[in-house]
Amino acid sequence: MTLKEERFDGGTTGIAWRRLGEGPPLLLINGYAATKDDWDPAFLAGLAAKSTVICPDNRGVGESARGVHEVTIASMATDLVSLLDDQRIRTVDVAGWSMGGFIAQKLVTWIPDRVRSLILLSTDTGGTRAHRRSREAQAALTDKTGSPEEQADRLIDLLFPPDFAPQVKANAGELVAAARARLNPEVLLEQEQAMQDWYEKSVPPIDQISDLVHEGFPVLIAHGLKDRVIPPRNSRVLSGALEEAWLARFPDGGHAFMAQEPDRISGLMSLFLAR
Repeated sequence: MTLKEERFDGGTTGIAWRRLGEGPPLLLINGYAATKDDWDPAFLAGLAAKSTVICPDNRGVGESARGVHEVTIASMATDLVSLLDDQRIRTVDVAGWSMGGFIAQKLVTWIPDRVRSLILLSTDTGGTRAHRRSREAQAALTDKTGSPEEQADRLIDLLFPPDFAPQVKANAGELVAAARARLNPEVLLEQEQAMQDWYEKSVPPIDQISDLVHEGFPVLIAHGLKDRVIPPRNSRVLSGALEEAWLARFPDGGHAFMAQEPDRISGLMSLFLAR
């Protein structure tokens, strides 16, 4: 079966995005330094079998404009509200991975009447409740030294367990290196500051989301237990705050666990969305 896909430039919003599949709209928000083209193809195909998947580039990344405002979690969430408004999408399911989960949480608290459900992948609550990554993992994540190929090797080693990383390097190493070569280092620094502010300066939206959950708002939390970027115990913190949420933990999953088990993760998400 051929997957229906359309691509859109920034238009009036400045936010570039791609759309795949048919069904209820699912906004899929990527994380630090990642673009709309970095999602695992099999994972997207699984989601697109049941949903219209909307994959944006965050501000200043990929084909999206940098704009005049600073890059913050709030500004990236604002961009996505503008995208939904521009496309006249009244209601939407929202999924966010890693930093995309931060953006997703902020988005939900702003437009709760328009979000049908929330999926949080490899993410955390922010603020003092969150368990932050080790200094070693932080250094590896933000290391911009070396060639794009060297950066890609380090990133893949960080995102995946040792027994899976070689497979990713063989199948997608060149693509990851090419993507690294196109990134704007200044925007990456701004994203890094935005993530630091998520922990140290912002008011975490988790309590507002908890209030929504108590009123019946559906949330799925999924995390790999070998995640070095967002420690997996954060999934327990999230589920403790969102007591009625679904929680799925994958013993062999790294930070980008969706690429390790694309059919299983997309199937779980589709099952949740069809509840």
